[in-house]
Amino acid sequence: MKGILDQGDLKRLIETGEIDTVVVCFPDMQGRLLGKRVSGAFFLDSVIEETHACNYLLAADMEMEPVPGFKAASWDLGYGDFTIRPDLATLRRTPWLEGTAIVLGDVCDHHGELLPHAPRSILKKQLARLSERGWTANMASELEFYLIDEPYDQAREKDYKNLKHASWYIEDYHIFQTTKEEGLIRAIRNHMEAIGIPVEVSKGEWGPGQEEINFRYAEALDMADRHVIYKNAAKEIAYLQGKAITFMAKPYFDLAGSSCHVHSSLWNAKSKKPLFYDKADPQGMSKLFRHYVAGQLALAREMIFFFAPYINSYKRFQATSFAPTKVMWSLDNRTAGFRVIGAGPGTRVECRIPGADANPYLAFAAIIAAGLYGIDNELELPKPYEGNVYEAKQVPNVAKTLRDAIAGLEKSKILRAALGDDVIEHYLHAGRWEQQEYDRRVTDWEVIRGFERA
Repeated sequence: MKGILDQGDLKRLIETGEIDTVVVCFPDMQGRLLGKRVSGAFFLDSVIEETHACNYLLAADMEMEPVPGFKAASWDLGYGDFTIRPDLATLRRTPWLEGTAIVLGDVCDHHGELLPHAPRSILKKQLARLSERGWTANMASELEFYLIDEPYDQAREKDYKNLKHASWYIEDYHIFQTTKEEGLIRAIRNHMEAIGIPVEVSKGEWGPGQEEINFRYAEALDMADRHVIYKNAAKEIAYLQGKAITFMAKPYFDLAGSSCHVHSSLWNAKSKKPLFYDKADPQGMSKLFRHYVAGQLALAREMIFFFAPYINSYKRFQATSFAPTKVMWSLDNRTAGFRVIGAGPGTRVECRIPGADANPYLAFAAIIAAGLYGIDNELELPKPYEGNVYEAKQVPNVAKTLRDAIAGLEKSKILRAALGDDVIEHYLHAGRWEQQEYDRRVTDWEVIRGFERA
């Protein structure tokens, strides 16, 4: 594939001096890339097999604080190392960084086994369940973000207040406004194409300076890898242009949040035929697809922590904001949490619940686990909702707070069976820490509201 390097390509580019640095990294619990910059020669001599990093990296919060109480890594256990084993199928040149290539790796223990709580391992486990049935999953994640015409350091110096957006009005589908932003967005599109992440479209979104770049669907693990590489690259490319990008789910209370809509479908791994389409069905939906979507509805409140992992994530779920508030499905209806779209082989379900802050490996794994639960138990899919789902009565709400999400995941026997008790407890601990850290903070809203008048 265009943009992907093999071992021979890398060796040649290192020998000619065109590449001197290899970024060896892995996705952490938050979906960020962590790792090392390795000299090209040393990568070929040694790191191509494996390298090591401290195991606190999968037991830390957003601030890189080593969180106490994890079973997998702690001060009591001495914070030893784990192994990062490069997956050469992800090896790419990064044209926006001089002389640099990047490769993602699997996180393993000292016996070479995948670390169960590593995000890439969690997704691989669910894909193995599909493989046992002769199936594979195709996914596409649509990320939105806000573009700020100021650099990251300046944004921090201003306490992230009164920042200059790339636009001052809603620019959804606007061509003229997005022309103003094309210098950065075109650079991102072209760099992604160059490294083998095929772009479909870019467009303005529903907030001032809000953008969306969509990529062609791919097999689930490949799509998750593309997602995290793109997200990191977009920030780097923006930084190099003196701009900033935020993938926060809800950076502004009075503006639209940023989503990560996830499209999914199952396919026969051998014949490469889609499993969700049935031309004899009035809606073109196979029984398998109906069971799959029914599983999404059944487990939506239990798996939402993997769609919305932070306090801020839940601020996005507001009526008439194009973010869902109800657990319901519909046919091509953007007010629903699950939107069935496409025709023929393109028949698929779009989960509209995840925010742009979601970890794609965890979100994809949860979606597959829920779909398999629906299939294995032949769950019946209710009739599609017609009309404004925001106004639907007697329909379950999307979880409104992180506390609600933690409680739902905590009680989920189904996800514990699918992902593993230790994995669920690991992420529950991370969620409880996030909630605890927020609970002890004093917010600007509280001070403004109460400083004089309380």
